[in-house]
Amino acid sequence: MPKTEVMTALTALLVGGPTLHLAYAGLSILTDPTFDEPGEYPGGATLYKLTGPAVSPEDLGSIDVVLLSHDQHADNLDDAGRELLPSVPVVLGTPESAGRIPSITGLDPWQEHRIGDVVITAVPALHGPEGAEELSGTVTGFVLEAEGEPTVYVSGDNASVDRVRGIAERFPHIDIAVLFAGAANVGRFGDSDLTLNARTALEAAEVLDGAVIVPVHTEGWFHFSETRERLAGMFAHAGQDHRLRMLTPGERVAIP
Repeated sequence: MPKTEVMTALTALLVGGPTLHLAYAGLSILTDPTFDEPGEYPGGATLYKLTGPAVSPEDLGSIDVVLLSHDQHADNLDDAGRELLPSVPVVLGTPESAGRIPSITGLDPWQEHRIGDVVITAVPALHGPEGAEELSGTVTGFVLEAEGEPTVYVSGDNASVDRVRGIAERFPHIDIAVLFAGAANVGRFGDSDLTLNARTALEAAEVLDGAVIVPVHTEGWFHFSETRERLAGMFAHAGQDHRLRMLTPGERVAIP
């Protein structure tokens, strides 16, 4: 999509975990809603939430769009997040999620959805090592574009640098990359993580040459196997820390 020479900044507020509120091109956009207080979620692997949200849904005002990477895991869509979905005009996710939750519009990889001046494209993601879909289920990422605005990549629960490489080939001018990067691991695939870790997040950043990197999904849950400090250290040792925007939950900032 063509851009003007001077782009406006978006603003972002980290709610916690994967939940990020973006003010972008006149839209109020929320990723993977998680608003529960700490607790546990039994299932194939019990998940433990350690910290509650920095703000409530009411604090964010009306939401125009939810970008849902997937619905099958509570650390990406918890009980309060599910309660929020019917009040949101547009919820984008995978076709599988749409089959389970009627309010979701399912998008196949590379399928576009326009809302006002914003084009949102679903992009591939892989929730674990190759072949993980049978156990982890299908997930998606998103790319946001609008004239005069930064191009934004939201990875969703993606662990594959190869998927990022394919996205960068289609979108060679990504300005801001929101990477889910807590090295999520419940032991399902041994030492293979379910999301990017510090090393693979740095590899993804190298693929996304020049993009500002905004890590989310790095805190708040027991199964995140790496700390934010390790992620920051990895970028610092590689001389890439100037590209990293570590957000403080509850504080709204302009990016870039």
